[in-house]
Amino acid sequence: MSGIRRLGPSSENTRSAILDMVRSSGTVSRIELAEMSGLTATSITKIVKSLLDDGLVIETGFGDSTGGKRRSLLELNPRARFAVGLSLDDARLTYVVTDLGGTVVGQLVSPGVGRAAPSVEIQRIAEELEQLLRRLHIPAGDVVGVGVAGAGLDLGAGAERLSVTAEDWDSFAVREALESRIGLPVVRDNDAACAALGQFWVGRIPATQDFATLYMSNGFGMGLMVGGSIARGASSNVGEIGHMVLDIDGPACWCGSRGCLEILAAPRAVVANAMRDPRLSADLGLTGEHAGLRHDFGAISRGAAGGEERCVALIESSARYVGAAVLSVVNLLDLDRVYLQGPGFADAGALYVRTIRGLVTRLARTRTIHSVSVELADPGLTAAAVGAATLVLQHVLTPHTRPERTEVHDSAPRPITVV
Repeated sequence: MSGIRRLGPSSENTRSAILDMVRSSGTVSRIELAEMSGLTATSITKIVKSLLDDGLVIETGFGDSTGGKRRSLLELNPRARFAVGLSLDDARLTYVVTDLGGTVVGQLVSPGVGRAAPSVEIQRIAEELEQLLRRLHIPAGDVVGVGVAGAGLDLGAGAERLSVTAEDWDSFAVREALESRIGLPVVRDNDAACAALGQFWVGRIPATQDFATLYMSNGFGMGLMVGGSIARGASSNVGEIGHMVLDIDGPACWCGSRGCLEILAAPRAVVANAMRDPRLSADLGLTGEHAGLRHDFGAISRGAAGGEERCVALIESSARYVGAAVLSVVNLLDLDRVYLQGPGFADAGALYVRTIRGLVTRLARTRTIHSVSVELADPGLTAAAVGAATLVLQHVLTPHTRPERTEVHDSAPRPITVV
């Protein structure tokens, strides 16, 4: 039966699994939990009682009668705990605080890192985080942890690559430094994986539904959710779609390859193409500078959204390359759902989704077997930060059926647990 996750009664993760089923269901009865999990009614009753006693779930009325006693319904108690998410890059820092259901209850945006030494920036991050929690009147004891989303990282080495230019962060142990400063557990992942996890969590997508999230900021990344977990690979770099080679004789990419999606279609490439038209660059007030990338790409995107033909041509050219890359992933993995997320889609997301959806609908290998949905999800600045917060929530609520490679170690002094 679709949607059923069979659990063994002796599983150490059974309680977390039941809690996750409540989360993904919205409202659910004990009988339905027994049917979904394969556990006995007695086991479900005991687990639900412990969740009620801990305040993690609440009873919320009754379901329709099926001829006998009406079933009481359960739902997640969102204000039982909170999590913090931080999207870390050289353009801006985006903080969000979410409740247990993944709803954002507060946020803060501040200048990006990279201008000062990493240790100085960590101090600033800790201070801004503490200010945000005070503003929201949330005690640190109610926060289960902090998730950090970065553009690229080596989870094994603890390295963070914020941009091509932010080399000071390459060997800096972000997790350890931040955890030591704030006294809360810290977990890290790349921004695309976090965006996918956020979509899974906030969208209440069941663990039985696999999907991909294409995340565009300054570059591209792809997060893959398989069986309710993030697909990772040998070095936790599954989803480097930005360095999928689309033209083996194309321009050199900073990664050392040629013709990568990023060098052909990322915001930097779009701006570079626009700068070749002096009249257009003057009309839009483009700077062509690294520090002005977000401004420049935003101006082009807004122009395209407004129908400016030169801008439309630039965005559609980028979108065709992106569509070709997405099509390859869809064919390779037999996906039926892809979400577009991230600040890069904030202004011209409708143009991107139209072009990408058109390519996938027309050319996907499985188009005669099943449709492939390409949807624009949250395009704003908070997608990765919300995902980073839900990364913490997943460690709290969702059982792992195989080892995860997020950077949270067995030796961490404060493991994330629900108490």
